[in-house]
Amino acid sequence: MFNSKLLIILLVLLKFHNYSGCGPEKKASASPPGYDLNDPVKISLPSALDEISGIFYYPKDSSVFAEIDEDGLLFKIYLNGSGTIRQWRFDKKHDFEDIVMHDSTFYVLISNGDIESLKFNGDSIIKYKSKFPNAGKKTNEFETLYYDDSLGLVMMCKDCEDDKKKIVTAWGYKPDSSAYNPFLFTIDVRSIAEKIGENKLHFKPSAAAVNPITNELYILASLNKLLVVADRNGKVKDVYPLDPVTFNQPEGITFTPWGDLLISNEKGEKDAATILIFKPKKKGS
Repeated sequence: MFNSKLLIILLVLLKFHNYSGCGPEKKASASPPGYDLNDPVKISLPSALDEISGIFYYPKDSSVFAEIDEDGLLFKIYLNGSGTIRQWRFDKKHDFEDIVMHDSTFYVLISNGDIESLKFNGDSIIKYKSKFPNAGKKTNEFETLYYDDSLGLVMMCKDCEDDKKKIVTAWGYKPDSSAYNPFLFTIDVRSIAEKIGENKLHFKPSAAAVNPITNELYILASLNKLLVVADRNGKVKDVYPLDPVTFNQPEGITFTPWGDLLISNEKGEKDAATILIFKPKKKGS
């Protein structure tokens, strides 16, 4: 006769085998309306882009322009499956953080607030640098630069001395005069902390972009592993914690004109650098 105690032991061992080494079942992350942050199209990038930072979508040929930390290289990544990547040198080594294109000119943000304007002349690049006012007199660090059709070019503090961790300050930049406009708007960090159940938070934005479909501002924070959705004046609407497996080190964000959300990840310990594409869900799905 089969031993009932042995049967119980076998069932327990089978259950342990099914779950051990796999960890708890992965819980789907909450997502902004119209997107599923759990289901990206993933494009793995070569080692030259291990430290990909800012990205900007170029609709004329379905490509993405990108820059990397610590070296003055501009990359063009085609998303049509060709695998072709082009690159141009525009500067030596600096701490480059973000990139945006407007009116055929690229604007590259350096962490100290300086902005380099790049314009192609044939296959060469003409460069002009704007110096952040009073750089060095206070401790300021920036990682975020984006374009808003009502505000112009906007740069966002990652860690600025005057913010004292309670707010995040957005500055404006006017290319025609190379003028910086302080305190364009501020983000109340407490409103972000409250939405994720924290008493306090040192919020450090790494990139931002305006969603062309909803007119909302999407703010990415790599260190906090958060995606914040706000209005275009920085009033927080919703906050979405990001899965660190999918979003190893999210440093760049951009949108296509039809609302595809693109997020870049720097290389992780095991995975290559990536661009993740989140297509808007069809109505009713």
